[in-house]
Amino acid sequence: MATTPKKKNNPGKAKTAALTPFKKFLWALGGVLLLSLAIVAFELYQRVYKSNVSEKLPEAVTYLLIPTGSNYADVLGLLTAENLLKDLTSFEWVAQQLSYPEKVKPGRYRLEKGMSNFQLVKLLASGRQEPVKLVINRFRSRTDFFGAIGRKLEADSAGIAAVFSDEVYLRTYGFTPEDAMAVIIPNTYELYWDTDARGFFERMFKEYKTFWTDARKEKAVNLKLSPVEVMKLASIVDEETNKDDEKGVIARVYWNRLQTGMMLQADPTVRFAHQDFTIKRVTGKHLRLQSPYNTYQMNGLPPGPICTPSQASIDAVLNSEPHRYLYFCAKEDFSGYHNFAVTYPEHQRNARLYQQALARLNIN
Repeated sequence: MATTPKKKNNPGKAKTAALTPFKKFLWALGGVLLLSLAIVAFELYQRVYKSNVSEKLPEAVTYLLIPTGSNYADVLGLLTAENLLKDLTSFEWVAQQLSYPEKVKPGRYRLEKGMSNFQLVKLLASGRQEPVKLVINRFRSRTDFFGAIGRKLEADSAGIAAVFSDEVYLRTYGFTPEDAMAVIIPNTYELYWDTDARGFFERMFKEYKTFWTDARKEKAVNLKLSPVEVMKLASIVDEETNKDDEKGVIARVYWNRLQTGMMLQADPTVRFAHQDFTIKRVTGKHLRLQSPYNTYQMNGLPPGPICTPSQASIDAVLNSEPHRYLYFCAKEDFSGYHNFAVTYPEHQRNARLYQQALARLNIN
């Protein structure tokens, strides 16, 4: 009798078929979870790395100034007041994750359009400030000088003025309140914005020591002058002429007067005494002012520099060539140069030439 073969049971196949709906569920659940994770990851990425510094800033680069003693709340206030961020909430979240509230550092920080929260927080927490470029040229008035520095640094003008008037503090550096401005060597310097008033003076003193090399100090000794006295004389020269090639000759005129016991009789010191730098011609009424800076009345150099002299003027004093001139006056060609004289009668002739040139042009 023929028999039909029996089908063999395949338990594995049956089991697979039975679990298929469950696997589909797991795959679906896994997909949902992955999508959720992707969404969360994307949101986190957006919080951390998406551009958050406003692109509506007035310039491509701006600066956030965080004063000394500021805390995290102060920083948030600055960011809000200046409208520097698109989204303050996301910044706060990143700041908390990176523990910035405990790492606030004062300073001047360079912000660029499109910076992310991560970039901004890392910058602020690191304390990597952008230095201030401080350009010091000729200043005649101490008040103007202190004001200019106070507008560049966190230290205000009053604080800087107080340091330059502190007799006890200045004595440790070899200066007095009268001659403390001699520490300033005009140049371009980089300082951190949060430099305080004493820090500013100490930096200027460091630059002063660097400028006054052994070679320069030796030249000052040969002139029988101290570095501070050279600065005083250079400040007068700086006010007398803008012609660098003539500064050494003028410097030597005043040095000759000092050596012979003559009064300096320098017009720029009279303008300084009056604190009126609009005076064109110094006359008898100006000379009557009682002041230690009026070198028509007082012997020797003034108590302090009458401006912050240029390096060219300082070196002009130090490198001045010997001559016998004791007098000078402006040339009659109005070139800005001067006629020099050994004797007073010769000087009077030169002065008449200049006065006649003024008269021809109806200049009083």
